[in-house]
Amino acid sequence: MPPAGDAVHPGAATPVAIVVDGERVSGILGQTIAGIIMAQDVLRLRDSREARPRGVFCGIGVCFDCLVTVNGVSDVRACQRAAVEGDEVLTGVDAPMGFVGEDATSVGRGRSEQGDVES
Repeated sequence: MPPAGDAVHPGAATPVAIVVDGERVSGILGQTIAGIIMAQDVLRLRDSREARPRGVFCGIGVCFDCLVTVNGVSDVRACQRAAVEGDEVLTGVDAPMGFVGEDATSVGRGRSEQGDVES
């Protein structure tokens, strides 16, 4: 089917920029905060009380593993909150955007020392 005939054909994407742990990142208007952060290859949003990495688990707001602080409001579910231009997001990870080290296997990217995503 040609795009013009598709009743659900989306319009042009509108970019949106947010600041996550002091780093400016871009997404698409309507995208969740979790979606924008995960598009940056960051899986870890916070740590549990036992210091285990947590990130998006269910993606529907039930598990509360994706809690972040948005514009000073704590305990916001990143999987449920649509990003708004200029949002300031703080994860529960002490390094900018959850990055620790230079490689994608670092714990700061939500991976264990073996490279598996921790639950």
